[in-house]
Amino acid sequence: MKKVLVVLLAMLFVVSAFSFKAIMVTDTGGLGDKSFNDGTWAGIKRAADELGIKAKVIQSYEQADYISNLSKAAEEIQKEPDGGIVYAVGFMMTDALFQVAQQFPDVYFAGIDIAPPTDAVPPNVITFLFKEQESAFLVGYIAAATTRVGKVGFIGGIPIPPVERFRYGFETGVKVYNDLHGTNVTILKGYANSFSDPKKGKDLALAQFAGGVDIIFHASGAVGNGVIEAAKEKMVSLVGSEDLSKILEYAFDKGGFFAMGVDVDQDYMAPGVVLASAMKGVDTASYMGVMWAYNGEWVPGVHVLGLAENGVRISPMKYTKGLVSNRTLAELEYLVTMIKKGTLVIPDTEEALKSFRTPKIEFPF
Repeated sequence: MKKVLVVLLAMLFVVSAFSFKAIMVTDTGGLGDKSFNDGTWAGIKRAADELGIKAKVIQSYEQADYISNLSKAAEEIQKEPDGGIVYAVGFMMTDALFQVAQQFPDVYFAGIDIAPPTDAVPPNVITFLFKEQESAFLVGYIAAATTRVGKVGFIGGIPIPPVERFRYGFETGVKVYNDLHGTNVTILKGYANSFSDPKKGKDLALAQFAGGVDIIFHASGAVGNGVIEAAKEKMVSLVGSEDLSKILEYAFDKGGFFAMGVDVDQDYMAPGVVLASAMKGVDTASYMGVMWAYNGEWVPGVHVLGLAENGVRISPMKYTKGLVSNRTLAELEYLVTMIKKGTLVIPDTEEALKSFRTPKIEFPF
């Protein structure tokens, strides 16, 4: 019995002594963006809590911080007896990630929304890319089906590839709805050239609303907080109340002003006003990376996640599902099936968008 107790205590010591750390380096949007950075951190924290390991965040305030912050994180990981993983968040960190990763070959690195600059990916690096166009297609289809004025808006942050893929998908969703239903919904587009300026997002949104738009989809990080704020202000001004039931009653009867969220489920930020969110599984990817590094299941290279991999999705529309017709929801389910099967391919480049033609689609209902 005594021998068994000694063995158990030894095992407990080994488990408790295991020292592994996950460090996330933010882009300039930082924590609190209620979007990309927050979503990535949520996945890392979930993995850390499950594994009982340490996790921390290093904030980047400008692009010049990327190399020094990633290097600082890697040096900190090297001090851990059992190592760890460093997360670089965002396309803008691409060059910094691959430069620093080569300098610290004994440290695991993961990049979110980062494509390797060459085909050769170091063995200590994984990156995650997403088919943003697929979830954006769904909100584009909903926007076209729901608009009362036939004009919707798109506001991007900086026109980098992930943001542009959101735009391609949104435009395709509107086009497919137009083609299938004989409508002519148009799109007003704008860019903030920032991911961290909510005021700029609000100004752009108010300008688009003044230009006749009633629904705006944003793909702009913390800038989008301003887009949502603008939609809420406009809607509350119409309704005369922030009460959810009154907003929904007004919206069901007369329409109004709406925003559409991005990256994570942002519907809660303005219940009844955020119509839907085009979600990407940054939390899933960040969780997976930590678990793979910890469990020795590391597979370097690029991992691309779309609807078929549950890497992108649309929010459950907890507050607003009743504003979307049952017919539209049924059509969406069918279109999702087509996308997963590959019979409906959503454009992921400007060239593919320009050449896209809606295939023959016959709904079985």
